[in-house]
Amino acid sequence: MKNFVIRALSGACYIALIIAAILLLDNSPVMYLLVFPLLIVLGIGEMVTMAKDDATQSWLVNVIDMLGGIGLFVAFYMHYEGATMQTRALWLLPVAAYLILRTIVQLYRPRQNAVHSLERSFFALGYIALPVALLNCIVSITAPRLLLGIFMFIWLYDTGAYCIGMLLGRHRLFERVSPKKSWEGVIGGIAASVAGAYVTYYWFDEFFQVPELATWVGLSVVVAVFATFGDLVESLIKRTVGVKDSGNILPGHGGILDRIDSLLLVSPAVLIYLSLIVTNIQ
Repeated sequence: MKNFVIRALSGACYIALIIAAILLLDNSPVMYLLVFPLLIVLGIGEMVTMAKDDATQSWLVNVIDMLGGIGLFVAFYMHYEGATMQTRALWLLPVAAYLILRTIVQLYRPRQNAVHSLERSFFALGYIALPVALLNCIVSITAPRLLLGIFMFIWLYDTGAYCIGMLLGRHRLFERVSPKKSWEGVIGGIAASVAGAYVTYYWFDEFFQVPELATWVGLSVVVAVFATFGDLVESLIKRTVGVKDSGNILPGHGGILDRIDSLLLVSPAVLIYLSLIVTNIQ
């Protein structure tokens, strides 16, 4: 019971921070610019820790990678969220500065395999920082609260997949990567996400500022499908490096990557979906 309470509290705190950051975005971007870069920093820290080999990754490189991740998020925010023409023209300067600094620093680390070290850094930014930064693009072509709907679909999918998988799971989904995940769980998760789309459209459409029903339901399906792949990809990474959880910052849940693994593929998939399908969201 104690473990359940701790797990519930840590999960509730995480969800509360995400909800607050998105809801306050209409009035002030401060919390949004604190919470999501923090996810990037913590995620990069976990990825670098998991992926390190016999050579020790220096604290300086870790800090540079984290600052690079923050810079990438801020760059996308500056470009898409009401930046002036002058600042918009400079939006990729943080990314350019990171590339220069990170590669030059590697010159002064002769004892470490340069390819492996740079692979870790660039993969961490591409796998973690870039998908989170793409949330700025999603907000720019939709209403901010629709972003909350995307997180809601992820949470509904996770809940539905876990419950149905535990109760009815018989057929393994991808046993080589994740032995416990089942097709029944995936179907249950998709059903929960789609059900959430119908409920929010008919009951909370003004709050979430949703588009037409077909687009909203389609969004829930895209989220659910790519949440599955996002979860499997992180499971593959953890299995490759031989760890059960990406970290322990969230008691009962593991690390930040264990919480945002679905988002890392959902974000680019949703951006593609909205860019190709939606043409009239205000």
